[in-house]
Parts: sequence; structure tokens; C-alpha cells
Amino acid sequence: MTLTTCVFDAYGTLFDVSAAARRAAAEPGMEPLGPLWRDLATDWRRKQLEYTWLRAITGHHVDFWQVTMDGLDWAMARQGLSDAAMRARLMALYRALDAYPEVPALLADLKARGLRCAILSNGSPDMLQAAVDHAGIGAALDAVLSVEEAGIYKPARAVYDLVGARFGTDPAEVLFVSSNGWDAAGAAAYGFATVWVNRAGEPEDRLMARPAHVLPDLSSLPELL
Repeated sequence: MTLTTCVFDAYGTLFDVSAAARRAAAEPGMEPLGPLWRDLATDWRRKQLEYTWLRAITGHHVDFWQVTMDGLDWAMARQGLSDAAMRARLMALYRALDAYPEVPALLADLKARGLRCAILSNGSPDMLQAAVDHAGIGAALDAVLSVEEAGIYKPARAVYDLVGARFGTDPAEVLFVSSNGWDAAGAAAYGFATVWVNRAGEPEDRLMARPAHVLPDLSSLPELL
């Protein structure tokens, strides 16, 4: 079946999740964060994802903004940081994450090929809109879909169902792109054609399905089409 729709995960795929900690560390008054920002960013992201999985399993859903705050609180505690102003600044910067450099040109290329482009993300609607606006990519997107419509986090099938509900597509018409190996596996098991953007050069997850393609970043994605 011909691909008609390209759907992207947001955080870590289109938007650099390390950008908030990196930018904060360079600001005046944030000197304690300076040597710790990489470890904090890693811990923050790890706990953020772990909390989505645990909440999905247990049925205790809260939106991604709350999960992101909870993950940051854990990460700051692990690094011995307790500055309330630092916490507030990190959360504010997370609403305006930098897009990866190749993203605007990639989306323009896909649109020129006649593909519909969308985001499907764990992010809450207001978080996603803020990130899209900051990156200036709204005009290239046909939809920004949040798991809040399903009330559960990825990789629940109800989340991937949102794509067909919005576009009327068969799963085989959809190219799903994520930097998370577990998300790419979940989408592949669902029936999407999948691309894992393996920016960190990690081993492939041992899960129920495998991505059809593995790329080091998004710049070569059009070559797959």
C-alpha cells in the first residue's frame, strides 16, 4: 500500500530533549547546574519515560506536564539540586525546546512530495503547541495528536489508533518515525511502517517487533521514500 502519511514522535525525534538543561546551564545564576546538566538531562528523560509506562500499566494517568515535573524533581534530587528558581526555569525551557537542525527542511520536503505530516506524542496539547510554535513548523503539520485524546501513554494501541481516527488511514499507509526504540517497536507491532532514529547509536531493543529502518538522524529520511 502506498504511504500517504508521515507521523513523528515529538520529544527526542523532532525536538531536542536535552536543550532545556543545556540552555539553562549557560544562563547567569545557574552555575550549580553547569557541570551537571548532561547527567540531569539524561536522568530527567529516563524518569519521564519510566513514569509514563508505570502510569499506563497502573491506570493512574496524569498529563505529560505533570510527568515531566515529577521526572525533573527526581533528577534534581539525584544531582543534589534543590533550587526552586532553577526548577521553574528548566520547566519553562522545556516548553520551548529546540528542534533538531534538519527538521524544517525535512518537513518541507515531505510536504512537497504530497505526504501528510503529523505529530503523535505523549505530550499534552499545550506543551506540543508551544514546542511547534517555538520551532516554527506549524504550517508543515496537518495535525498535532496528543495521547490525552486516548487517556493513556504509548505504546498502548489506543494511542496509535488516533492516527487512523484523524486521517482515515490504514496502518500500512503510515510511516511512523520515532527516536525511541520501544515506540518504534510498538508502532511496528501495530502495523505502521516504522523508522527508528537512533541518534545515540544504541543497540536495538529486544521487543515484539522491529523497526523497518534505522537512521542516525532525520536528514536521510526522504531517501527511504
